[in-house]
Amino acid sequence: MENLLTDTWKKNIKQWLDQDTPNFDVGGYVVGCDTTTCHIYCKSNGVLAGFPFVNYIFEILNCEIIWFHQEGSFLQASNKKEERVIVASVVGPTNKILLGERLALNILSRCSGIATKMYLTRMCVQSWNGKIAATRKTTPGFAIIEKYGVLIGGGTTHRMDLSQTVMLKDNHLWAFQNKKLLKDLIKKAKEVMPHTMKIEVEVRNEEEALEAAKNGADIIMLDNFNPTILKTAAYNIKSKYPNVIIEASGGITKDNIKLYAHENVDVISQGCLTYNYDIVDFSLKIKKE
Repeated sequence: MENLLTDTWKKNIKQWLDQDTPNFDVGGYVVGCDTTTCHIYCKSNGVLAGFPFVNYIFEILNCEIIWFHQEGSFLQASNKKEERVIVASVVGPTNKILLGERLALNILSRCSGIATKMYLTRMCVQSWNGKIAATRKTTPGFAIIEKYGVLIGGGTTHRMDLSQTVMLKDNHLWAFQNKKLLKDLIKKAKEVMPHTMKIEVEVRNEEEALEAAKNGADIIMLDNFNPTILKTAAYNIKSKYPNVIIEASGGITKDNIKLYAHENVDVISQGCLTYNYDIVDFSLKIKKE
């Protein structure tokens, strides 16, 4: 999965390290730069995610990290100190390890938390063949890490940015002055969008969905539909336009996702995957001789 990433996020890691020590590092001065070994421990259950980002932090700091579990593994933490799960070891100058400690743990905890929520959500609908996608409800500057956690947990990213897919939502329709001109809205988008790009339209009822599909929408988002109404609408849309992708969204949680996981629904999208999750707790401790 690491090969999927470009290097654009690396500037953020450098900036975050600079923000932590804009001037002097007195704590680092106190401990010195002798080589030491630390262990990263997992203190709560969860899916392990975030390797590329943690690796790069310690690479910048001239430290070596060795992982003892594969990324994507589900770890069972223990309350007993002697049975604590050692996730990785870090070897390098003591001051540099401690400089990267909090940033590395913050990223690891949050990326793993998102991967865990995605994994547990996916487990709720194991027999369904569709995809679960995160949305663009991400943290500015942190989206690549959040989306990466979704992938590790078994989900999909939806669109990464506004340039990746044309998505016409309620505000686009209202801004276009008249919802009866939906076909003109789609036509206008198609005049300038690349032929390789898909167009998605958010609809509030089956009538709008059929109109959007008729006029060339590739993806129909059934937004805030009652599960029963959604299943009927999805069936009717697929019957007339079998190649259209049906996406269910709005108010879908881990507790009710089974109601939306229908054979005519291709994608379920959830904003809560990247903003409403429990972190996985990790700690870093210097290995005592």
